[in-house]
Amino acid sequence: MEEGTEATPVSTTWTGRNGVVRSPTNQETLFHPPEMGRKKGGPTYYATVRVHDIKSAFGLFFTPVIIDLVVENTNLYGHRNLKEWKELDATEFQAFLGLLILSGLFRSKGESTASLWGPKNGRAIFGATMTRNRFHQIMNAVRFDDKEQRRARFRDDRLAPIRSLWDMWRVRLSLLYNTGSDVTIDEQLVPFKGRCKFRQYMPKKPAKYGLKIWMATDACTSYVWRCSIYTGRSGDAREVGQGRRVVLELLEDVKGITVTCDNFFTSFQLGQELLKKKIALVGTIRKNKPELPPKLLDTKGRDVLSSVFAFTRTTMAVSYVPKRGRNVVLISTKHRQPVIAEGPKRKPEVITDYNRCKGGVDNLDKL
Repeated sequence: MEEGTEATPVSTTWTGRNGVVRSPTNQETLFHPPEMGRKKGGPTYYATVRVHDIKSAFGLFFTPVIIDLVVENTNLYGHRNLKEWKELDATEFQAFLGLLILSGLFRSKGESTASLWGPKNGRAIFGATMTRNRFHQIMNAVRFDDKEQRRARFRDDRLAPIRSLWDMWRVRLSLLYNTGSDVTIDEQLVPFKGRCKFRQYMPKKPAKYGLKIWMATDACTSYVWRCSIYTGRSGDAREVGQGRRVVLELLEDVKGITVTCDNFFTSFQLGQELLKKKIALVGTIRKNKPELPPKLLDTKGRDVLSSVFAFTRTTMAVSYVPKRGRNVVLISTKHRQPVIAEGPKRKPEVITDYNRCKGGVDNLDKL
């Protein structure tokens, strides 16, 4: 109900286009949401007993099995396509990786390798590790699969060139870290302008062109807990309910958490499905959703900083007016009472919780 007013009788203004009836009060709402099982996130026991220094920590993500995969396929490509190819081993490949990391540490984006290996302005460690020609040779030969067998796999999987590596690395993410009670799901655009059938153009992103990755991160630390690369449409038809599908896939076999996401993912149906898995949902929702009643969408005559709440037995929705004539709508299966947080902007508690957790993936972009 609107702050400072009495409850009004339920009418058609509280019924969505799909027939979902909401109440202006929470009298019929189940008071307690499902009990959340997770309290505090952090490294798993598997990770903590294996970390002794920086190298061992790096080795948890880039395992010997992954290194052997890359070395094997790089040697295959090198022997087939490059003259005077020298066999690459795991030690030399790790040295190659170290130089790549150092070039990032030295902020060498756009700097030529001739400069890095130069006698005057270069860094001595580069020349001491390997010659510039060998570095270029490895860079040209690095492969993650057998290219001669790729064509058959590519028909069924657009991620075939890196599928084995990607799956091994992705499994490590959730194996090494337990999320806290709050998880953020959002998309990230990894900048890329090379040839790729599922490269995306997103004009609102800083890079605009790149590979889109769906990510589930720990809201507190921005640790990437689960992720999935978007490889484009499987056919000509546009996928309906893509956001819902992505959330359910990323949270498969998970319970006892609260997930925060934006209006691309959020829907009343998703909230109900997650509740069956003991997962609470907090998110902004698009105003064209058929489950939203007209009362939440109407801003005519609304005071600035006012809030209108609506309830079902398991879900709370709120419409908040930050500026005259404009409102933001959220739904939550975690919050069950019309609580207004203290402060000059009189924001509903659900909005303050959303603002606290929504930046998990955005903070990752900054890092």
